[in-house]
Amino acid sequence: MTSSPAHSGRRRGRIPAPRPEEPAELVGTLPGPEPDPAEQPRPFREPDEAEAPHRAVAPHPAEDPDPIEDPDPIDAPVRNPDPGGSWFAARTAPAAEDPADTSPGYTLAPTPEASWTLDPGRRRAWLSRALLLLILGLQAALSLRLSNSAFQDEALYMYAGHAELAHFLWDIPLPKDYNSYFSGSPLLYPIAAAVLENHFGVLGVRVFSLLCMLGATSLLYAFSRRLFNERVALGAAAIFAVTQSTVVLGFFATYDAPAVLLLALAAWIVVRTDRAPAAVVLLAAPVGVLAVGLKYAAALYLPTLVLLAVLTGRRNRLRQPLLRGVLLGGAMGGLLWAGLSFTSVLAGVRATTTARAHGSEPALDLLRECVEYGGLVFVTACGGAVAYAMRGRMNESPLVRSMTGPGRRRRVLLGLLLVGTASLAPAYQMHLNTSVALYKHVGFGLLFAAPMAGIGMARLIGPHFRHPQLGILLWVVMLSFGLSQSAWRFETWPDSTRLIGALRPYVNDHGRYLASASNVPSYYLRDLTRQDQWTSTYGIGYLDKAGTLHSAEDGYRTAIADGWFDMIVLDGVATPDMDRVVAAAVAQSPRYRLLGTVPFTTTGGTGHYRIWVKQ
Repeated sequence: MTSSPAHSGRRRGRIPAPRPEEPAELVGTLPGPEPDPAEQPRPFREPDEAEAPHRAVAPHPAEDPDPIEDPDPIDAPVRNPDPGGSWFAARTAPAAEDPADTSPGYTLAPTPEASWTLDPGRRRAWLSRALLLLILGLQAALSLRLSNSAFQDEALYMYAGHAELAHFLWDIPLPKDYNSYFSGSPLLYPIAAAVLENHFGVLGVRVFSLLCMLGATSLLYAFSRRLFNERVALGAAAIFAVTQSTVVLGFFATYDAPAVLLLALAAWIVVRTDRAPAAVVLLAAPVGVLAVGLKYAAALYLPTLVLLAVLTGRRNRLRQPLLRGVLLGGAMGGLLWAGLSFTSVLAGVRATTTARAHGSEPALDLLRECVEYGGLVFVTACGGAVAYAMRGRMNESPLVRSMTGPGRRRRVLLGLLLVGTASLAPAYQMHLNTSVALYKHVGFGLLFAAPMAGIGMARLIGPHFRHPQLGILLWVVMLSFGLSQSAWRFETWPDSTRLIGALRPYVNDHGRYLASASNVPSYYLRDLTRQDQWTSTYGIGYLDKAGTLHSAEDGYRTAIADGWFDMIVLDGVATPDMDRVVAAAVAQSPRYRLLGTVPFTTTGGTGHYRIWVKQ
């Protein structure tokens, strides 16, 4: 008889075989000595620890004052003390019938070691990877369901990439100085996007963004698993995969997705080299600086990488963690200085990042938007940081009670670092009073806060999945927010497919055109026009016949009165205030006639393009 796993702590013996019945004609018993009470079979009892020093006793769940979370005991292998099978045979063999044997009628077989292990095992690792693949599949499905024509930023970067390639290969002059106003180097992402667009169209460039975001989620899982465990890593990946920023950037042809990927890769290198020699952390320096080259705003997260290198260094040592931080910070600073000194991107860095013009949006409105885009994730991360500071153990095995882990001070600092990073971009944009690209920048910070959010979800569920319904409810709410917000975001600009078909017969390579979002028609009609033929409603500098420069509203009124433009296209969405000024100027000019209107639908309701041509 073998003991079941549920009663592995109890030892069962064999019950003595019944003796044969006496013959019926015997009415008495043979005389003999009185039996010795000490030699009588003893009743079964539970052995204590002193009698079984070889056995690791697992505490009862009700007596565990501080349950640990990982791994689950059901996943740990139980070792067989006798692989040859003699142990099982000894416990199942029938008892020998020896009437003269006065020894106890049972034996205590060796009890297997308690089924706790710190090694996750191959089965647990493969299960974790399978769940990660499911998360990545869901993330891909959420992004691929989005559909619309190219946004004006997407069109701008792809057109600029084609222009930069033509300038590099055939020395064709650039239509504009992209370095002066791009928020990323025009020599990096735009060229890659143009190459992809040549072969696969806009869809191919968007799929490239999807691959970048899937890679970022995978790297988030990898360094969260390294910092904590599989359960936290899966929670972090599941949360990050359904946020609005992740879903939208996963199908958005801009440089944000590859910048997020490179930041995730740099963080993974920093965490993965925690026990390596300090100089190995330098591998993260070029990766982090390249992320800044793709998008200048990524420089906001380089200090986080440096502090992460310090906090993830070898414990109980001071020199190695500090040296890691000094080396990484110095290397990234040197590479940034070289990039600014030997390239012409400094003007763009100032115009879009360091000296960006302030807006007029109230800080409370920006705070409300930040709460909508990532508030629930941020609150979950704060809860995880507090829980991690109070108890750092990530394993449910009682064997870890005697093991040392990160101290409370290091746990507190790590939680503050990861959670605080999520507030950098919102704080900066509140300082600028602008919501431009706020939803994208929130996602950059959530990449670092996601591990703490994974801890928050794991602690909410409890050890041994005690309350899984709470974690499921939290994640479903996040999923619903991501679904609705991403669909809403992709419908904020009108579909220009019908507009491009209406404009194509009226454009050529020598006309002058004004459009609300001029980057879209200049990209789709680049086979017929050049970008410098198009003027947007974001700003103008018009020289009249007398050589006087006119700008802002006066510039549009003067240019329209002089009949400068051959065609005018307004949508009332991109710049509604300036569109009203232009429409009023057109109405007062006898030089233009209304060609027609093209209807569209956005999140703001129904609208229409208005197209005027010069008579």
